[in-house]
Parts: sequence; C-alpha cells; structure tokens
Amino acid sequence: MEGLQDFWGRSDAIGRAVALLLLLMSIGAWVLILWKGWLLRRAATDIGRGVPAFWAAPALPTARERLAQLDREQLLLPLLDAAQAGARGGTLESHGHADSQLTRRLRDALHRVLGQLQAGQVALASIGSTAPFIGLFGTVWGIYHALIGIAAEGSVSIDKVSGPVGEALVMTAAGLAVAIPAVLAYNVFGRWVAGCEAELEGFAHDLRELMLDAARES
Repeated sequence: MEGLQDFWGRSDAIGRAVALLLLLMSIGAWVLILWKGWLLRRAATDIGRGVPAFWAAPALPTARERLAQLDREQLLLPLLDAAQAGARGGTLESHGHADSQLTRRLRDALHRVLGQLQAGQVALASIGSTAPFIGLFGTVWGIYHALIGIAAEGSVSIDKVSGPVGEALVMTAAGLAVAIPAVLAYNVFGRWVAGCEAELEGFAHDLRELMLDAARES
C-alpha cells in the first residue's frame, strides 16, 4: 500500500487519470460479468423449461399461459406474439404472401431477442482489448515522468531509478488485471449466447411450421 501511495503521490494528472480510468473499467467489467452471468443463466433455464412445456400443451392458449409463467426474460413470448400477429392493413407487408409475412415477423422478433441477449458483449470486448494498452500507456508515462523528476535532481543512481520505474510497471499489471476477466467472460458468454440463439432459432422455425400448417387446415 505504501508503494501505491508513493506512486500516486509522485504521479501527475495524466498518470492519475489513467489509474482512475482502469479502476472504472474494472468496476464496469465486473458489473457486466455478474449481470450477464445472471441473465444468461436465467435465459438458458427459461428456454430449457419453456420450449418443452410449450410443445407439451394441448392447445395454443394453454401453451401461451405456460410460456408466460416460465419465460422470465421474455425471450420466447415475443416469438409467439410475432407468429400470431397479423399484418397491418394498407402496408407493403400486407401485400406479401402469408408465409413471407410470417417469416419476416419472426425474423424481426428473433433479432430483437438476440439483441437483448447480446447486450454488454461489445463493452466487455472493448474493455478486454483496450485495457492492456491503457495500462501500458500509464507505464510509459509513469516512467517518463519519473525520469524527468530524477533528471531534475541532477543525480542518477539505481536506487532512484528502480523505485519509480517499478511502481510505474504496476500500471501494466493493472491493465492486464482488468482485461483478462473481461476477455474470459466475453468468450464464455459468447458460447452461452450462441447456445441460446440456436434454441431460439429452432423454436422460431417450429413456430413458423405450426402456424403455416394451421393456416392450411383452416
């Protein structure tokens, strides 16, 4: 702690700004990691329970009620709503074939749901890719600032150089400490999102076939 306090005391405004930026990035990354881990776990559970319950229902109204109880993150219900919705009259959409209208509505609903699942991924990727360079910049600037201060004293010794330079290298370590959890979480969450996406795409495809079969029978 004393070394960090000495480093903070010797740093200028730029060095302190870099340190605060890394601290904010670390806090933001961990907030995203905890929130997305909770969200994706709930989403995977909802999909794993909701899809079988939907297809096990005897009729659509009952299936919708089951989804309403199990779909806490609102991932499956928007697809069902899109499948059951009709085209607005007097629009270009209403002039298309029924199967094309259905496909378009399901595709748009699927994109919105996937956007909900992918929220925060860009921020994690940005933190993971930029934090090491920000830490490296802080190290370079800290070494430069330390050498300028040593040169101003007029005497150079290994003791005077090693202390400030070693403390400046902490910025590189801090950048890596911020980046590594963000990169690991981004990769893990990417796999979870891809798994949910595959399940949702399959559900949307099956919904489309169900609605088209019902339309042909009516």
